[in-house]
Amino acid sequence: MIDTTHVADTRVGERVAAENWDALTAELDEYGHALTGPLLTPGVCRDIAALYDDTDRFRATVDMGRYRFGSGRYRYFTHELPDVVRELRAAFYPRLLPIARDWAEKLGKPAPWPGSLEEWVGMCHAAGQVKSAQILLRYGPGDWNALHRDVFGDMLFPLQVVIGLDAPGADFTGGEFIMTEQRPRAQSRGSSTTLPLGHGLVFTTRDRPVASKRGWSTAPMRHGVSTVRSGRRRTLGLVFHDAA
Repeated sequence: MIDTTHVADTRVGERVAAENWDALTAELDEYGHALTGPLLTPGVCRDIAALYDDTDRFRATVDMGRYRFGSGRYRYFTHELPDVVRELRAAFYPRLLPIARDWAEKLGKPAPWPGSLEEWVGMCHAAGQVKSAQILLRYGPGDWNALHRDVFGDMLFPLQVVIGLDAPGADFTGGEFIMTEQRPRAQSRGSSTTLPLGHGLVFTTRDRPVASKRGWSTAPMRHGVSTVRSGRRRTLGLVFHDAA
């Protein structure tokens, strides 16, 4: 039996900081998504995944089939986040903030994000977005997630992170993370990523800048999950804005 009150990893902040952020930034600028190295140990991944059955940890459960979002279920944490989830968000935000501001400048859009995550979340709450948007997802055989965006109101952070909690090829097959990008005056471009155990994928929440003949253009992006063919696929979703 694990202690579901505190799931922690004292080195997670160090691992996030130790990533090659120049390379990750370049990949995000080029493709709109970038895969990190291992951030969580297999044991911590198991502990986070096991929280799914502790219903008191969550404010809502969504059956994707019911809403025609795909097939499978996910749960939104309450604001009483497990320690490791809180640490991950706190570690990622200052690394993603320069990218968010750069993208906003290129697109000529406001960059309302302050230097601290706590202040930004306070701004979300003041605007009426008061619900936690941190997600624990679980897929079984035949489950999938339709292409979508995690936009919950006007207050939006342009990047988010998903972390794999199971090992592809061992715990499940299929279930690739997929993205589509609507290129300016061109056909859409698709991509797929196999998410390794404990690794994170940083990706575009809604749209990103792409170079064009006239400077910079907005490229809308959507994400989803391909059909899980066997086993069980669980992931942790880190969103840096709250929901209305």
